[in-house]
Amino acid sequence: MPDILRTGLSGLLAFQRALATTGNNIANASTPGYSRQRAELVARRPEGFGYGFVGTGVEITTIRRVIDQFAINQARTADASFGRFDTYSTYATQLDNILGDPNTGIAKGLSGFFNAWQDVANDPASLSARQGLVGQAQTVADRFRSTAARLDAIGDDVNARIGGTVRDINQLATSIAKLNADILEARGGVGQPPNDLLDQRDKLLGDLAKLTNITVLEEPDGALNVFVGNGQSIVLRGHALSLDVTPDPNDPANLDIVYRGTGGSQEITEAVRAGGALGGLLDVRATLLDPARNTLGQLATALAMSVNAQHREGMNLLGTLGTDLFTIASPQGLADPDNTGTGALAISVSDVGGLTSDEYALRFNAGTYSLVRNGTGQTVALTGTGTIADPLRAEGLSIVVSGAPVSGDQFLLRPTRDAASSLRATITDPRAIAAAAPVRTSAASANTGSAAISAGEVLDAANPALLGTVTIQFLTPTTYSVNGAGSFAYTGGGNIDINGWRVQISGTPAVNDTFTVQSNAGGVGDNRNALLLGGLQTRGVLEGGSTTVSEAFGSLVGAVGALTRQATLNRDAQEAIASSAHEQVLATSGVNLDEEAADMLRWQQAYQAAAHTIKVADELFQTLISVVGR
Repeated sequence: MPDILRTGLSGLLAFQRALATTGNNIANASTPGYSRQRAELVARRPEGFGYGFVGTGVEITTIRRVIDQFAINQARTADASFGRFDTYSTYATQLDNILGDPNTGIAKGLSGFFNAWQDVANDPASLSARQGLVGQAQTVADRFRSTAARLDAIGDDVNARIGGTVRDINQLATSIAKLNADILEARGGVGQPPNDLLDQRDKLLGDLAKLTNITVLEEPDGALNVFVGNGQSIVLRGHALSLDVTPDPNDPANLDIVYRGTGGSQEITEAVRAGGALGGLLDVRATLLDPARNTLGQLATALAMSVNAQHREGMNLLGTLGTDLFTIASPQGLADPDNTGTGALAISVSDVGGLTSDEYALRFNAGTYSLVRNGTGQTVALTGTGTIADPLRAEGLSIVVSGAPVSGDQFLLRPTRDAASSLRATITDPRAIAAAAPVRTSAASANTGSAAISAGEVLDAANPALLGTVTIQFLTPTTYSVNGAGSFAYTGGGNIDINGWRVQISGTPAVNDTFTVQSNAGGVGDNRNALLLGGLQTRGVLEGGSTTVSEAFGSLVGAVGALTRQATLNRDAQEAIASSAHEQVLATSGVNLDEEAADMLRWQQAYQAAAHTIKVADELFQTLISVVGR
């Protein structure tokens, strides 16, 4: 039959546990990851009588975590996105500062270099002006190399963080797997959820989501399975699998992400770019760092090739033709590690105006070559057969294939990746600066006609007869001979191309009028080639001759700046979203001290009431004993 003493005792015990739970909430109010707990009270099974059922007290069915699983999942997703954007924004800001530095950046080096050519043009005989140019050439090359080195340093840091992040992911996966096992063991022992262990697991899952995008699936018994990438499991109940890093076979300077699963290893670099700090690091490399390196190399190549080409068309104070002012590395052509043939590539830049900052895949199938732009998969028009006599040609590149490629072989083309880091100025003697044009023209003093000859321009500096003396003598007002031979029709203002140079004669010549084109050795006051070299600052050399090197660098700085601004906006927006998501979690799971204080008073009063019930039961019992005893 109902026992008022036992009923009061059940309340006493239940409210004591409720008081302990509330006290635990208060003690952990500032504990990261702690979820508020609540004692769930239910009435014990009543006893039935003819007049009805009489209650037998209260009992605690469980100590429940007060959580909103949907809010927790939303917070994890928001953390993954914020980790990605925050990482990307950090590195984008570093890169923007490097490229946009007004004091040590490339823009100032380019300006100083071209201004030095103008100084030489103003006083071509001045050795001090020429020495200043030598110094500026070294400076601009140094700035390209130092900028490339700083980008490489960022790349090294990205690699180090990728490796560290992968290690952290593995450690968290191991800890989550262990907690899975501990939770199952604890639940099996008492049949109730171990709340503190569940909180620890949720906190580790939140930490893991900040590093990489994860998918979490819960099994009926409470164990969790955690997946990354395209469904690769890193936690299966109590067992953890791992990620690893390995050098990219096509670029050992970069690290790939490898999944070490039960079925073997699998490269999943692209699959883990979806979120988290790891995704942000991979995004930095793929969309920011590598493109910046390639574009910087494109600019270095354009500068070196355009300056060298023009400098070779000039004459120096030593009386010889100009040599290359800069040296730069050739484009890279890397055979795929899985190739079975012996094919190798020799790549050169044949047209700097067609050169891009893209990378390509050259594929050989059934005797035919095809070129695909990496990143977009776009097929690029390709001509030639790949021999020395008929190289493959595409987008400013000339490709000669040696060895014997096999169908299915492919090659990675990196036309500009190492160019900036290899740029060097080679001329140290100021007398070797080719400021003058290599040829000069003159009209005989005895000429009686009104014709005049232009100063001349170089078409082919490699022509061995370029500096030979050529005499043009008019046989009639409409015909002329060259070095006393031949008879050529004269057109006023028309081009006369001989021995790699071009002149124009205009006006009306008389019979026997003579004009001479000869070497300009000793022309120390000639500044024609210096003017042309200085003019490269405003002459288009990239994108088919429509963009100058300075403009292209400005576009690079602007593009990186735009990415940085967008990354900062994305980060700030995602930070607000993540903060709101965590506030939603705390609204449900967080400990409110005012609420807990009220619960403490409520449970205390209930405990006191239960104690009073026991006291009343004791008094009734004592009364009954005293009555029976009489």
